[in-house]
Amino acid sequence: MPKVIPVSFLALGLFTVTFAVNLQAPLYDAYAAESNVGATAVTIAFAAYVGGLMPTLLLIGGLSDRIGRRIPIALALILGTVATTLLVQAPSWISLVIARFMLGIGTGLATTAGTAYMTEILGADRAKNAALIVTSATSLGFGGGALATGISLGLQGHTLLPTSYIALFVAAPVLAMIALALPRIDKPRPVSLLRLPVFPTGTWVFGAAMALAWSTTGMTIAVVPLELAANDLGGWTGLVIFLAIFVGFLCQPIARRMTNDRALALGFVLIPFGFLVLLVGVWVKMLTLVLIGTCITSAASYGFTYLASLAEVSLRAPDDRARATAGLFVYAYFGFSLPVIASGALADMLGLQSAMVVFAIAQITVTAIIILVWNRRPEPSATAINAG
Repeated sequence: MPKVIPVSFLALGLFTVTFAVNLQAPLYDAYAAESNVGATAVTIAFAAYVGGLMPTLLLIGGLSDRIGRRIPIALALILGTVATTLLVQAPSWISLVIARFMLGIGTGLATTAGTAYMTEILGADRAKNAALIVTSATSLGFGGGALATGISLGLQGHTLLPTSYIALFVAAPVLAMIALALPRIDKPRPVSLLRLPVFPTGTWVFGAAMALAWSTTGMTIAVVPLELAANDLGGWTGLVIFLAIFVGFLCQPIARRMTNDRALALGFVLIPFGFLVLLVGVWVKMLTLVLIGTCITSAASYGFTYLASLAEVSLRAPDDRARATAGLFVYAYFGFSLPVIASGALADMLGLQSAMVVFAIAQITVTAIIILVWNRRPEPSATAINAG
């Protein structure tokens, strides 16, 4: 079988798994209204995704080393379908929490197995290309789900069964069956089912950068839509979430031509700058600035930082790629969840804008500290993402 076939179906499967993750984001306020809850509850539901994902990464991030790559990917597609079905059958804040938890498990299974599988299909000498395909597919998926629901709601009007949900119900089960039929490239090893993630030497700064970058994305996805809704701009939520990820995808070919260290450094500059632009847009109620700021943070998070970090850990752990990927996402999803929950609690106490200001101050401070420590302990990148 030509490599392009399993590569294409694997990429489509990873896209669909992550497509389901933010599919329900434009309806957060509707689910919250069903249960009469505030900003803290919404951010807790958003972070329940991490509650499912983190144990998966911490305990069974290397599961596919034992049972093969295909089963975890197929299971992730089914989990996404079941989680979305729950939201249709019983729309509420509690259902949102449960669904997000299930989606987290699915993402943990698919991203660790998928990264290793893609590298095995293409060959170890093309690990950088494999990382680019995985980051592209997942970036498009994370952003595409929210945009699809936003467009569906715009065309259908308010509904708890948008067309985007129906598309997932049709595609995911088919792709799960296709995933199981893909060629078995890997050689399963008789390792323990419970395998902790690994953190390759010299990659701490890439993990810290992922935590910082994805905390900003988490704010954009979970908190900014609440402020948009409060200003009668809720119809733009899907586009904002899509831009928060898609622009990063567009920047990945540029990042691919930079060294990992250089791409990371650029990400450190763009992350706080982009959020400040977004914050000003929210403060003065100027949608254009909100969109521009979202695009800048997206370039940093899902463009330069994401690709550089995934490529680096893959290159530094050639014999443990699944577990090394799990280790990287441990960093990323701590950042994706804890600051967002804290900001939600602050929003209920001080207001959404004040919570965003506090986050911006903390973000700039942490960025400066990481850069200072990194400069004092130079750790050269294992390799360039791509030299040409």
